[in-house]
Amino acid sequence: MPRIDQITLRSRDHHAQQEFYIDILGMVGRDDGTIGYGDKEVGLIFEPANKPYQPSNQDVYWKIALAVPNIELACDQLLRKGVQVGAARQFQDIGYLAHFRDPEGFTIELIEHWFKGNRPDLQYDTSRLGGGATLNLLTLRTHDIAPLHKSCLDWGMTPLSVQHVHGYGFTLHFYAFTDEQPPNPDLTAIENREWLYQRPYTVLEIQEVEGACGMHPTRDGAAGYASAKITGLVRELLPNELQISAETL
Repeated sequence: MPRIDQITLRSRDHHAQQEFYIDILGMVGRDDGTIGYGDKEVGLIFEPANKPYQPSNQDVYWKIALAVPNIELACDQLLRKGVQVGAARQFQDIGYLAHFRDPEGFTIELIEHWFKGNRPDLQYDTSRLGGGATLNLLTLRTHDIAPLHKSCLDWGMTPLSVQHVHGYGFTLHFYAFTDEQPPNPDLTAIENREWLYQRPYTVLEIQEVEGACGMHPTRDGAAGYASAKITGLVRELLPNELQISAETL
């Protein structure tokens, strides 16, 4: 089955980036040259950039999200390592989450497997980030979900969730290369959301921004999102490795 295999990010000091993700976040080197947590998840590659990262709400790339079984543990581990991380909070009926930034300034989200107050009494490996992090979400932006929704279906992805974020002017759409179906066939159902954050593979999250005229790619060698790669995709008129880029969106 195809899968999202690599995310390439440009940064001014890609060596410092790799050290942060390995030494602070607990990722490891993989055989394909990326760094990540497990073979079912996407791996990261950092390439050199000649200009600093300047984030904007109009960027194609928003963030990655690390799903953890215990978000308070993850926040405490990061704070003890000198990382400034926001306090964990239940955000609407979306998720129990917190945010921080890596050395380049890329946003990273922590999201717990469960909503606040729903965490079961389980044993965690406290030597791992949050008791065992996975790279759960790759989040990109679009001003119109319709063509990208069609592309995701054409590629063989399964829609997993649709989350309307009240008062923020955007809707979140989630897709993955999987045969799994969410517990409730109504993709807007709240009960699907905790299930989504417990998936052992990386899910593509698309933030559809209302009223936006278009999203901007990273240009001229500046730090930022370069591409995501899908491997094992076999479709007529499509190569085996498809670059999801600003042009696609």
